[in-house]
Amino acid sequence: MIYPKIPLAQTVIQLCKAKHIKHIIISPGSRSAPLTIGFTNDDFFKCYSIVDERCAAFFAMGIAQQLKVPTALVCTSGSALLNYYPAVAEAFYSDIPLVVLSADRPKHLVGIGDGQTINQKNVYDNHILYSANLKLDITDEKNIPSYDELPIMKNLENKLERFLGLQEDIQSYNEQEINKAINISKLKKGPAHINIPFDEPLYETVDTLTVAPKNIEFTPSENSIDTFDLKTRIKDWSTASKKMILVGVHQPNEINNQYFEELAKDDSVIVLTETTSNIHHESFFPSIDQLIGPLSEIEQQQLQPDILLTFGGLVVSKKIKALLRKFKPKAHWHIDENKANDTFFCLTHHIKVTPQLFFKSFIPKITRYKKSSYKPLWLKVKSHRLTKHKTYIQDIPFSDFKAFDTILKLIPNNTILQVGNSSAIRYTQLFSINKTLEVFCNRGTSGIDGSTSTAIGCAVANTKATTCITGDLSFFYDSNALWNTYIPNTFRIILINNEGGGIFRILPGHKNTDNFNTYFETRHHLNAKHLCQMFNFEYVTVADNDTLKNELSSFFKPSKTPKLLEVFTPQDINDEILLDYFNAVK
Repeated sequence: MIYPKIPLAQTVIQLCKAKHIKHIIISPGSRSAPLTIGFTNDDFFKCYSIVDERCAAFFAMGIAQQLKVPTALVCTSGSALLNYYPAVAEAFYSDIPLVVLSADRPKHLVGIGDGQTINQKNVYDNHILYSANLKLDITDEKNIPSYDELPIMKNLENKLERFLGLQEDIQSYNEQEINKAINISKLKKGPAHINIPFDEPLYETVDTLTVAPKNIEFTPSENSIDTFDLKTRIKDWSTASKKMILVGVHQPNEINNQYFEELAKDDSVIVLTETTSNIHHESFFPSIDQLIGPLSEIEQQQLQPDILLTFGGLVVSKKIKALLRKFKPKAHWHIDENKANDTFFCLTHHIKVTPQLFFKSFIPKITRYKKSSYKPLWLKVKSHRLTKHKTYIQDIPFSDFKAFDTILKLIPNNTILQVGNSSAIRYTQLFSINKTLEVFCNRGTSGIDGSTSTAIGCAVANTKATTCITGDLSFFYDSNALWNTYIPNTFRIILINNEGGGIFRILPGHKNTDNFNTYFETRHHLNAKHLCQMFNFEYVTVADNDTLKNELSSFFKPSKTPKLLEVFTPQDINDEILLDYFNAVK
């Protein structure tokens, strides 16, 4: 087998292998050549070449999102690793394990004006679980300390002994740092950065390994609920007549359904879920904005819970955030092994276990259900909203709203839905989602960058077919995502093109001015046709609901290439239709 000659590169590669990091996403570069040589010449690794580092990082994140294990990113020195930053931040807030392996110049070449060089040490400092800054190997004669530097050395033998000792110390330090970074990424579920200095020559190889780094395993601690704390939570829960469970971003199938069946029996409990929660029950409330958007202030106060229990990642709905910040619950419990955000400014308890373990310990000990009119009242409101929703959909002209209604009804069962940010996820939130779908969205930072790249990474990692619904600005912003030779033929993109950032039209502010059109809505007349030709996507376009239904009937059928359906909607009525909706469902 071919190995890089540099011991540090061998060490990184062997420890990635020992820790079962199999998927390696590489962006071309020279300084990272020792890593690229090592990864690509070992059949254990599945290597991908993605030129655009921003796309590469979101692609890697999409793989890690599905496999729930770290993927590794490899880049050269300089600005390359800065292009990873949006995905690193997203992974940090979305609890997705990534390991960034950035090649660097030796320390003596940093800060002197050498080419393709920046200060890479701790570059992700505010959005990283751990930064390992490795030390340069002492591997050749020019790096041996000189006689003048070490005057106590009287002969070459002493000098060589000192040299070997220094290299041994450096090797030990590097092994510990690499182990620590990868272990933390796996344990804490987030990004870690390993910065790796290499000196030239970079391309030399050997056919045998020269180092055997130690794999330091970690044993996750068994979290448990304190018995006294559990009794207290049960007592408080049993006496409260209004309990709200709010679920943010949540991986599918991580909690036994039996616990939801039990919660559904309790009239004092309402469960609000989002599209990204991947939790379904007929007595739960999946369209939060549909439920609470039309409420008066008095009605909002009626919804105010005594206890708010949250789990999962970040919440999409701005309306529920505003309501719970204004009408705060008496207690807010958040369940998460690692962190608890005080989203509603009333957090009282952080329960540091998985939701599955919490409900396993908690639900069987709830011996009786509190009599309450809380859930029955809101189920009536929900029923009323759904009736009005169906009537409204039937009466409106073709628009973003109408398009989402049609599309979401026709996505095939048992597939994956990746939703872009901004208007795409907010429209999706207003509809009841097919419960056989697995739904994902980059809600850690809620940026429009990287949605398509993430969806493609997901499609590569999962055997299920993946559909990405995205808006035009998000799609064109991430158009280099299609510069990717690994996209499966089952991958589908549905692009809602309303020729601008339509979500800004539903926000307060002056509209229909040149300033608004240029700097907020960002009007354009672009389409995806030529991109699809260039990147070998089958391209279909529609501009009315009947044609949309017709095209969707064949859009998901097997094909020799991935497909993109571009849906053109009328720009100037989308905001009115959405805003009128909340009045219509009152």
